[in-house]
Parts: sequence; C-alpha cells; structure tokens
Amino acid sequence: MRLVDLVQHRLDAFLDDRSSIVTSVGSDVAALIDDSRSFLSGGKRFRAQFCHWGWRAVAGVRDTPVTQRELDTVVGVASGLELFHAAALVHDDVIDNSDTRRGRPAAHAGFAARHAERRWAGDAVSFGASAAILLGDLLLGWSDELVDEALWALGDHGRARAARQVFNTMRTDVTAGQYLDVLEESAWVERDEQQLLDAAERVVVFKSAKYSVEAPLAIGAAIGGASEAQLATLSEFGLPLGIAFQLRDDVLGVFGDAAVTGKPSGDDLREGKRTMLVALTRMKVAPSVRRAIDELLGDPELTTEQVLMLQGAMRDSGALDQIEELIEREVRRANAALDEASLAPEAVAALRQLTRRVTDRAA
Repeated sequence: MRLVDLVQHRLDAFLDDRSSIVTSVGSDVAALIDDSRSFLSGGKRFRAQFCHWGWRAVAGVRDTPVTQRELDTVVGVASGLELFHAAALVHDDVIDNSDTRRGRPAAHAGFAARHAERRWAGDAVSFGASAAILLGDLLLGWSDELVDEALWALGDHGRARAARQVFNTMRTDVTAGQYLDVLEESAWVERDEQQLLDAAERVVVFKSAKYSVEAPLAIGAAIGGASEAQLATLSEFGLPLGIAFQLRDDVLGVFGDAAVTGKPSGDDLREGKRTMLVALTRMKVAPSVRRAIDELLGDPELTTEQVLMLQGAMRDSGALDQIEELIEREVRRANAALDEASLAPEAVAALRQLTRRVTDRAA
C-alpha cells in the first residue's frame, strides 16, 4: 500500500476512534467530526512524504533491519503531521479571512453558511470564525495525541524523544512565523525597504520552510536513529527546499489559476500578504507605483483590473523573474546537499523527485 493510502487509513481510523468521544457530548457536535473528515481527505501529503523519506534515508543504510513497528510509527507520526497541517490551515484561513480552501469553502465559511441557512441568532460570520478556531484547536490537540501514540509504540525512548523534540520545536517555529506574518501586514509602515525584505524572508523560513520540509525530514530521520551528520545533511537539503516551496506558493498566490489552486486568482493580494515578491516589487518600482501598491494591497474588494495592475507591476519590475531565480538557486542548493550524502540511494532519488514536485507545480 502507498504511503498516502496508509496515512489516509490511519487518519480515518483515528477519527473513527475519536468520533465516539465527540458525539457522546451530543449529536449537534458531530459537525466537528464531519468537517475534520472533509478537511483531512485528499491533499498532497508533502509533509507526510518528507517524514517517510527522512526515515527511509537513514534506516536504509544502518546495520539493523527495519521493523513493522518502526513503519507503523512513521505512518502514525506522518499522520500526526497532517493533522497539525490541517489545524494550521483552519486557523490560517480565519486569520486571512480566506473563504476557500482547495476549491471548497474554508472551515469558517462552512460554519457561517450553516448558521445562515438555519437562521440562528447572532452574526453568522462571527459564529463561523469561533467554530473554526475551535475546530483548529481540536485538530491541533489530536495531532499531539496521534504523534504521542505512535512514538510510544516505537519502543525506543531515545529515538522517540529526539523525534518529539523536533516536533515541539516545529510547533513553536510555525506559530512564531505565523505571528511574524500577521505583524508585517500591519507593521510594514515603519520598515524601510531592506527591513521589509528581511522580514518577508523570516516569514518564509519560520512559517513555512522549516515546518513544510526541514522538520518532517528530521522527525522521520530521528525515528530511524539518524546520526548528527545525517541530520545536518537533511537540514542542508530541507531548509533551502522549504524556502523554494514557499516562494512557489507565493507566486501561485498572486498568479495561480483559480481552477487549479482552488483559491481566487490574486488572493494573496486581497489578503495583504507582505511576501518577498511584494517586497522586491516595492524596491524596484517608482515611488508613485509603490504608493499605488500600498493603497491596493490588502483590499478585499480588489477588482480584476486592480489585480492585473499589481501583477503587471511585479512582472515589469523584474521582481517575479528574481523570485523565479531565487527558487532555482534554492533548488540547486538543496540538490547539492544530497550529492555524496551518507543516505540510502533509494531515498535520495525519491527526495530529488519530491524536489521537482514541490517547486514545479501549479497548485
């Protein structure tokens, strides 16, 4: 069975188990389970795959054989990472007031629609945001439960503790990175151009790059009993690839096809994301264009014409080309880290293939 199928099976089994606990509170709470199932079905499972191949990269070259217990632990922890990712997306959509996710209503939008359809008292939007925050909290707690269950079953306290420490650091990094992202949408007014670019790069590293690629790799490797040298190699591969991954996301957030990405074209512009693409554009354009960008960025009612104007500024200034060059540079750095690596050849080949998939994509 493929890893993505094993992860989906593990998530389904976990939700089945937790369903009785949730529904014992009352049938009207079942929406939390239903929405969790919907949110956790499908997806690219990149974090789960990096966790798996981080483990295989190490386990494939050690003296002791791989056990079924170890594989079960990896699948469980990879599933926990997917739960954590789902929680982050639910909260992120509330923070950004983004109404769609993967072509479907975001969690808060779905709860708000349920409120409106049934004509409940109070404000539907406020109810939707509150319910989604609670759903995200529930998913976050469940991710901890699933990771702990899987690591306990490993039967190796040292490896389990090492993997858990990486997971804990990852949670802190991504929360701090998310705060930086929110902060820059407001505090940009007091930054100079270089400070804006530096801040945008920190958001890329801590909100996304570490938790999307570097940490899942390290967690899987820790389960496999990685040496310090192997962990260093995987970090040298994972961090630049994570940066390239997020830069590609930033480009798609502005230029992506809505039919493919599942989000409206130019959605990041309406949300006011102060990405490296925006920072580079502001550094390169005339003051009058910079003022227009600052006036339009973050307006949820941006028209198609205004989105096209902002896209044109990013192209014409050369900022888009510079981001594409940065993506290529980070991919080269990542691939170079795997040259002569003391990792399993099969895993190295899989990681190179994943490198192409996460950086050369349309969604």
